Amino acid sequence: MNLRHLSVFHGVAKAGSVNAAARLLHTSQPAVSRELRTLEERLGVLLFDRLPRGMRLTEAGQVLLDYAERIFGLDEAAERAIRELADLESGQLAVGASNTLGTYLLPAFVASFHTRYPKVSLKLEVGNTQEIVKGVLDSRFVLGFVEGRIRDEVVEAREFRRDRIVAVVAPQHPLAKVRAASVRSLAESPSILREPGSGTREIVERAFVRHRLTLRCGLQINNAEALKRAAMEGGGIGWISELCVVEELRSGRLVALKTPRLSLERPLYTLRLRGRHLNRSALAFLKGFE
Repeated sequence: MNLRHLSVFHGVAKAGSVNAAARLLHTSQPAVSRELRTLEERLGVLLFDRLPRGMRLTEAGQVLLDYAERIFGLDEAAERAIRELADLESGQLAVGASNTLGTYLLPAFVASFHTRYPKVSLKLEVGNTQEIVKGVLDSRFVLGFVEGRIRDEVVEAREFRRDRIVAVVAPQHPLAKVRAASVRSLAESPSILREPGSGTREIVERAFVRHRLTLRCGLQINNAEALKRAAMEGGGIGWISELCVVEELRSGRLVALKTPRLSLERPLYTLRLRGRHLNRSALAFLKGFE
């Protein structure tokens, strides 16, 4: 297997057909078919199912695509790093952030960075934690920002601050005036929770399990903005990252309940590919979090 074979395979996987890949690679259809057939023969597996309408990756093809994306991601990263060495005032920086951090924390840092380094082309992409980790592994992102621990030895995760999950209610909620709500009263009141599998929900439910209690889920919402709006309308106790409700708490549209007996903190991490060279723009961006 050589890079030419891998490039052709990658082109077909992305384009979805030999014809489209040939146009993408600026070569002929027979040449693409020949390269692909040679690669499959050398590997001893089929990489695509040939369907009447295009090509579909086999299980082996999907495995190879994951590695191909990492290889070509590193190739692009190397080009970016070399370009930046040639002109230290320019360059590119691709950053990925989980939904909460990308929406509520990173924008201020991005704006500040752009003001200080206007010639650096900065791209911020927001997604779930799994997507951000994959982007770091593929070298699509130089840096990643996520909540919660990452269990991958290839990724280096460093804690840069802590986040707190708060219980928020509308000012008219019965618990809004309580000095310190008991854990039982919180468990028995209707709650607004994120979807199963959410890191926020996992932390909240785990905290109640330690008290041998189960939360009463009145509403389940998979979006932070919708969740806090439901809480403002009196839908129940909203459990949400404090980062998401700074303005609402300041204006009084939401009230944060005091929950002294619940441990609801979590670390926030920066991610990078272990051993990867960080260019000057990435190092400058990280300085904003020190």
